[in-house]
Amino acid sequence: MTGEADAEIEPDPETAALVRSVAEDVRGENSEREQLAMILYRVSDLYDPGEEATPEEIHRNVRNILEIKARGGLPDRDG
Repeated sequence: MTGEADAEIEPDPETAALVRSVAEDVRGENSEREQLAMILYRVSDLYDPGEEATPEEIHRNVRNILEIKARGGLPDRDG
């Protein structure tokens, strides 16, 4: 039985650029904004024809980002 989750995502440079643009708009000085921007960048890789990312790889990466946040987040970029 196949479902939408099993469907292959077609490369779409416009969608990749749009998601990355949203990530840039979201990115800010606090860790929550930085975290969300990182997640959006990873999701945009699904649509980038130059990337070989699978939904499973992105899921693992996003889960890792969330685990880092749960452990206290990333160190300050300036510190």
